[in-house]
Amino acid sequence: MRKPRPFSLYLLAFLILFQCGSGLLGGFSLIADPSGNSLQMPASEYLEGTPFNNYLIPGLILGALLGLFPLIVLIGLWRRPGWAWADKLNVYRHYHWAWAFSLYLGLMLIIWIDVQIAFIGGGHFLQTIYGLLGVAILIFALMPGVMQYFSTGPAGGTGG
Repeated sequence: MRKPRPFSLYLLAFLILFQCGSGLLGGFSLIADPSGNSLQMPASEYLEGTPFNNYLIPGLILGALLGLFPLIVLIGLWRRPGWAWADKLNVYRHYHWAWAFSLYLGLMLIIWIDVQIAFIGGGHFLQTIYGLLGVAILIFALMPGVMQYFSTGPAGGTGG
């Protein structure tokens, strides 16, 4: 019999769903219009000093890593499929891969914002929002109820 889903898992899933939607929307918008004009992001202003002359590559990265990957994580969190390829990428063997991938996602989002700040500078409110979103994903993934739910072995502990 499956364990009941803790309330904190619903909150984690909501945060990841939000990231999935915004990552897909932002990524596909930048791919469709690499100039960035449709999102009011002039390439001449924001991409100066970066290795990019338009938003195509950042859009591909955003769409794949912060749009499609969260979709995979969300499916994993909700259905807990036993995907061998995902198990091979799981460094936390006593937890289901979807739990580990939610940690990866939180870290990727924080790194994305850090790299963005390093290249173009900080101060935009969306950088703060998405940086905090990455932190919130980590916090909810590390909540004891979520960890217990995804525990597959003795390292899962009993938590609180």
